[in-house]
Amino acid sequence: MKRRNFLKKASVTGLGLVAVSSTLFSFKEKSEKKSMISPSKPIKPLVIATWDTPLAVETAAKVLEKGGSALDAVEQGCRIEEANENGQTVGKGGLPDRDGNVTLDACIMDEKGNYGAVLAVKNIKHVTSVARKVMEETPHVMLVGQGAEDFAVAKGFERENLLTEASKKAWEKWKETSKYKPIINIENHDTIGMLAIDNNGNISGACTTSGLAYKMAGRVGDSPIIGGGLFVDNEIGGAAATGLGEEVLKTVGSFLIVELMRQGKSPQEACEEAISRIVKKPNSDFRNFQVGYIAVNKQGEFGAYSIHEWFSYNLYKEGVNKNIKSDFFNKG
Repeated sequence: MKRRNFLKKASVTGLGLVAVSSTLFSFKEKSEKKSMISPSKPIKPLVIATWDTPLAVETAAKVLEKGGSALDAVEQGCRIEEANENGQTVGKGGLPDRDGNVTLDACIMDEKGNYGAVLAVKNIKHVTSVARKVMEETPHVMLVGQGAEDFAVAKGFERENLLTEASKKAWEKWKETSKYKPIINIENHDTIGMLAIDNNGNISGACTTSGLAYKMAGRVGDSPIIGGGLFVDNEIGGAAATGLGEEVLKTVGSFLIVELMRQGKSPQEACEEAISRIVKKPNSDFRNFQVGYIAVNKQGEFGAYSIHEWFSYNLYKEGVNKNIKSDFFNKG
């Protein structure tokens, strides 16, 4: 190739690279601008949680009204359900696995993107608080099983028997047939995912559960997994899930919702799209399981959606704490 032709070709290529670079820069700049959701008016404290959990939400709201952080609010709110022995899928009194052991999962995420989780923990009631300890006092984000239990005890948490008499009797009744089939709106009825916005506009979230009743020993669902049962991006919003964790994990549901909000969808639209991703999967068996989502964005807008009817959520906003029935996909 002659030198003149080589230089000519190089010049054209260089111009092409400049054009492509300019286009990419322009696209990146527009994307970044679109993703920055800023409040149009001052944020007021808000709490949203899965299912009918008025006392948990009220407890979180009181923390916010006293000027506390969203992180403190979700921790204290979830502890209420963990101590509620009548709720058989969270904390003490949770239904056991097939071997009769109650194992708990929980995670927590703050406004800085920090995350902590504990999985398959025995003998410790307040696993949300243990998850926060993992987040704040260890170099890790997740502890499992005996290691998580030992860590909790080292941090001052007391061991106790989590299997109540009521849950033991239910397990013994189940053993008569030992059939495993999740029941819509029952197997997950008290699993609590909670999101809060504090006076500074910061968002945090937590999720805690004893998992599916009579699960295989060692099974962990979506609740303690970042992006599955919970995800928070303080620039955009947060989301939490409840229901059959295996299906939530397959679509990374909570992370998906936050990313959809980043693209400009409202919390309600994002929840509906996340449910759509589940039910439209090839060979989806969605008629036989439930999944529900809640979400909130930086502007204080909220949303919720589920596959089947009767999923509900508790919302605290502008001084009012109420339970709201969610809209749902399967209407026919």
